[in-house]
This record gives sequence, structure tokens and C-alpha cells, in this order.
Amino acid sequence: MAKKSSENRIIVTLRSTESGATYVTVKNKRNDPNRIELKKYDPVLRKHTTFKETK
Repeated sequence: MAKKSSENRIIVTLRSTESGATYVTVKNKRNDPNRIELKKYDPVLRKHTTFKETK
């Protein structure tokens, strides 16, 4: 069964602070109203770096 689309969840793009690598994920606007920052694997640099949410 397919999920219902929720108004609280939005698609966001995360961009690496050290290179141009990006990830696409979803976040809950109610729980995380500010921009999110995650440490993820950067395939360009081949190490973990900080990724910040972009517009």
C-alpha cells in the first residue's frame, strides 16, 4: 500500500561544506524547523564531512 503524502515532510538537498557532493533526503518541518546539518560520507573526498541543508 502506498504512503499518503504528508504536509510535514519535505524533500531537502544536503551539500558538502568541503566539496560539491550532494545528498537528497526528507525532513519533518515540525520537528526540524531550522536547517539541518549532518555528518555523512563524501564520495569525492572519500571521508566523512559535514553536509548542510541548501534551499
